[in-house]
This record gives sequence, C-alpha cells and structure tokens, in this order.
Amino acid sequence: MSNKHLFLKCGFLRAPFGIGVGRYVCQLQRVTIKFCKNHGGSLGVRHFLEHDLINYAKENPGVVVYVKPRRHRNPVIKAEYLNGETHWACVRNYSREDIIQWMELVKTQYHEGSAYRLLKLWYTEFPSIQGPWTPFTFKEPFANHTKFPNKMPSKTGQPTATEELIRLFKEQQEAEKLNGEDRVENSVS
Repeated sequence: MSNKHLFLKCGFLRAPFGIGVGRYVCQLQRVTIKFCKNHGGSLGVRHFLEHDLINYAKENPGVVVYVKPRRHRNPVIKAEYLNGETHWACVRNYSREDIIQWMELVKTQYHEGSAYRLLKLWYTEFPSIQGPWTPFTFKEPFANHTKFPNKMPSKTGQPTATEELIRLFKEQQEAEKLNGEDRVENSVS
C-alpha cells in the first residue's frame, strides 16, 4: 500500500474570494507552452499554435501566453494562478483538440482538487452555533426517555402500526364469520 498521500498538501477545497460576486475574475494568470519544433510528440501542440493560439489570446485578454520552443523535450503546458499555485501537464502525443480542451481546463479550474488531502469531507467557513442537523433535531423531547413498546397513546392521533394490524385482523375475522354464516344459510335453504 502506498503512502504517497501523506506528502500531499492537506486542506479544504475553497473558491477564491469574490469569484462570481460582482464580476468574474479569471484565476489563471499565465500559461507557458513548451514544445519541440521537430519532435513528433509535439505535433498536436504545433497545430494548436498555428491555428488556435491567436483566437485563444483574443478570447482571454487577462491571460498571458508564453510560447517556449526547446529541443528534444516532451511538450508541456504550465499554468500559473493568482493564488501562486503552479500546475503543469505533459501533453506528449496529444491531438490539437486535446490541447484545446487542456487550455480550457487550465483556464476554468482554480486549483488541482485531486492534489489535496482533505481534512474533512465537509467544511464551512461559518459553522452553525446550533450544531449539525440530525434526524432527532425536531423530535418531541419525551421520546428520548420513552421505553418501547409504549402503552401511552401516540401524540400524533394516528394509530400505531400494532394497533392497525390488530384492527385489520379483527375485521378479517368478522368478515370470515359473516361469510361462514352466509354459507350455512345458503346450504340450509
């Protein structure tokens, strides 16, 4: 079993302050695309640079795009965010469409959620002073000290399940008696 999760950053997933309040602020600050001019693994990156880079830069004026050619290395997309985090992805042998999807992903994500070791499954900035909700939150207090089965009538006014079964059983017995009497009368006459 691996212990690599012990070396992950721990914390809580949080949205950056003010994102979507007032106006949207793209958290991506800069993208560096590193590629080789001759290597076959960089073909998709080169097609992206030739056909789609200008449109990407026009659509995202707040993002600085650096293009860095380097020899005999795998292509890499490196993203830097406003909170100081840096993420990179090796895009060797990716197609042009895959590069477009990666560029959209680094633009829309705020941090890499899979790189966090969560301290709790849920977290809130403003915890309730009343405590978390439980199924017993709005129950009557007398039910906490009641021994079951309880001889006291229920406070809801509805019969209990046991009382309902007893009533159905008695109705069934009465119906059988009436059917038996009808059969006896039919056979006598």
